[in-house]
Amino acid sequence: MKIPENIIISRTDSIGDIILALPVAGVLKKYFPSIKIGLMGKEYTREMVIASEYIDEFIDVEDFLNKEVKIDGKRPEAIIHLLTNKVISKRALALKIPVRIGTTGRIYHWFTCNKLVPLSRNKSLLHEAQLNLKLLKPLGIHEDFTFKTIQQLYGLTKLQPLESRFSSCIQKDKYNIIIHPKSQGNAREWSAENFIQLINLLDKEAYTIYISGVEKEKKYVQQITDKLNKPVINMAGNIPLGQFIAFINQCDGVLANSTGPLHIAAALEKDALGIYPPIKPKHPGRWGPIGPKAQVFVLNKECNDCRKDKENCSCINAISPLSVKISIDKCMLEKRQLNLK
Repeated sequence: MKIPENIIISRTDSIGDIILALPVAGVLKKYFPSIKIGLMGKEYTREMVIASEYIDEFIDVEDFLNKEVKIDGKRPEAIIHLLTNKVISKRALALKIPVRIGTTGRIYHWFTCNKLVPLSRNKSLLHEAQLNLKLLKPLGIHEDFTFKTIQQLYGLTKLQPLESRFSSCIQKDKYNIIIHPKSQGNAREWSAENFIQLINLLDKEAYTIYISGVEKEKKYVQQITDKLNKPVINMAGNIPLGQFIAFINQCDGVLANSTGPLHIAAALEKDALGIYPPIKPKHPGRWGPIGPKAQVFVLNKECNDCRKDKENCSCINAISPLSVKISIDKCMLEKRQLNLK
């Protein structure tokens, strides 16, 4: 098959999903250096997308659905549906994009795509990032990508300069950790009580602690800060995404559930500490952070007891704040030792 001059990567869900889609662009640029890549997503993910050197253009999904879009001034020649969506698939067909890649698992792909990859995400033992890369087979890319390879393919080199109003609160002589307690409902979440206990356990002389969240999570974050025995910096709803990415890059680590800031930290080679349930497919084997300093907290058990109770997941809440504190302290001490060299 003739390699297209340009291609759309379609991933129209959340920030974390976008991060795990970026290696697809990295691989495409590795195999076909001259190819132009547009990543299609929701408008609020734009700043995340354009931070990668492997993306030539951000495409707003609403523009794709309602007007003619171009990549580097040319009509799209190919599209990869990383996230299955019937409306988007039909639109790609209507636009007569020559190469339309999808999975066999969606009936509508049999009528809207002309390159099909047999792939079942729900039953696979692979990580989401590895599953995304399987969609490159029709382009002749059959490599099995390891985590070590994937972590080199994010390309987050186009970060915004960090504004002084945010950089001024970073204390280089301390371990700067961002704690992100919510996930916009996209993941199982450690309880507020666990986050409160953890923060109260951390030594205020060793850490600068930031608590982050989106605008609609401000009230929840405030409920946490009101019960703390030490000062923290509440950033919930107060920092735009592009600046938040740059801020993570200036900090030392992120502690979070399975959500976007955790994956950003991993991609930026920061300490990325993720709290997960053991329930498939929500477990870290599928959605864990991929980076050289990523680690996860998850119970070593088979559990389906709380599969239907998303608000009170006993599996994730059984992870003790003390065990998490011990791991964070280890990260802090490693930074301190490096600073002494």
